[in-house]
Amino acid sequence: MAVGYVIFVSPLKLAPGGVYGIAIILHHHFNFPIGLSGICLDLPLLLIGTLILGAKFGAKTLLGIISLSASITLMEYLYKYEPLIDDPSTFFVQAVFGGVIIGIGLGLIFKTKATSGGTDIIATILKRYTHLSLGYSLIIVDSIVVLVALIAFNDWSIPLYSWAVIYVASTIADKIAKGLNPTQTLLIISDKYDEISKKIIADMERGATLINAQGAFSGDDKKIIFTNISIREVATVRRYIRHIDPLAFVTVIDANEVIGDGFKSIHERY
Repeated sequence: MAVGYVIFVSPLKLAPGGVYGIAIILHHHFNFPIGLSGICLDLPLLLIGTLILGAKFGAKTLLGIISLSASITLMEYLYKYEPLIDDPSTFFVQAVFGGVIIGIGLGLIFKTKATSGGTDIIATILKRYTHLSLGYSLIIVDSIVVLVALIAFNDWSIPLYSWAVIYVASTIADKIAKGLNPTQTLLIISDKYDEISKKIIADMERGATLINAQGAFSGDDKKIIFTNISIREVATVRRYIRHIDPLAFVTVIDANEVIGDGFKSIHERY
């Protein structure tokens, strides 16, 4: 996250929400260090969050706040503030790259069930008292920071680039937190369900569950095969089905996470 903020985002004067969006605005107006400004803004929020949300919330958040601030301070010491490529036509690409790198860091933080502090705390409190989802709460808080950047820099390109960074970073963080290689869930409707399910179990060593169903149009009793397989195994199962029953109806769904035997251990996730 420090690399994304210091090398990609701050030189373009972007404020992609959060405490460090405010810290970037303060840096460019008053030459305050980003890392120091960030931790000075974060600690009061942490205190408020701990009082409202509990001590358990504060422990991991404190570690996240200190780690991020220290990393940004180190990057500020090592790197001069200037765009990687001083060409306005490439600024959008640089902003997107910054969003990707920040998103990777944020996703790794979320994967450990921690938080980087900042406006995450405000959004969590807002969620508790307004019943808005955490996603909507974050959008509201981050959008306010982006609009402050528009007022501070008087440049309409800044909020547009900043919102692009927010979108890319949140999307990448979500993918990292959930896993980059989603499992596929297959729902297979076929009169030859017994033969197909045995093929999946014997040849692929995957489990399969038969679900009783009824055709809405025909009224006939049906069996649905429910199975989870890796993304690499989908083509193999398709070949099996095509060979056994070309008239089978197959639905393939992305499963962000599958917990159980043959996949992720429940102890690993929880």
